[in-house]
Amino acid sequence: MNDRAFVPGDFAVPEHLDTPRFRLEPLGPQHNAADHAAWTGSIEHIRATPGFPDGKWPPLDGMSLEANRADLERHANDFTRRRGFTYTVLDPAGEVIGCVYIYPSTKDGHDAEVSSWVTAGRADLDEPLHEAVSAWLSTHWTFTTPDYRA
Repeated sequence: MNDRAFVPGDFAVPEHLDTPRFRLEPLGPQHNAADHAAWTGSIEHIRATPGFPDGKWPPLDGMSLEANRADLERHANDFTRRRGFTYTVLDPAGEVIGCVYIYPSTKDGHDAEVSSWVTAGRADLDEPLHEAVSAWLSTHWTFTTPDYRA
C-alpha cells in the first residue's frame, strides 16, 4: 500500500458510530485479547461473510496473540496516517463482537473497499451492521462509490 492519505486532509474522520445494538470505535492494540478471542472463535462464520472471499483471512490455524497485536498496530497506524480505517464493533456491554475495514479500493469504479464481520454468536447483527455502516458511509464520509458487499 502506498503512503498517500486515503481521505482529504481537511476531512474529519469519524471517531465512532453509535447504534442501540453496537458501537464502532477505532481498532487498536488495546483491543488485542478481546479481538483475538472474537475472531478465533468465529473463523468459519467470518470466512462465509461477504467481503472475505479469498479464503486467506482469518487464517484457519489462527495466529498468536503477538501476531494479532502486530496486525492491530498496523491498522491503528493506517488510521493515524489516514491510509485506511479499521473499527472494532462493540456490543452495548463493551464486548468486541466484530470489525469494519475501510480501505482504498483496487477495483475500477470504486473509491473505497469496505468489509465487516461479526462473531458467529452475533450473526443476527450481520445485516444491521451492513445497513448502519452503509448509511454512515453515505452521510459521514467523502466516498461516492464504496464497494461494500452484503
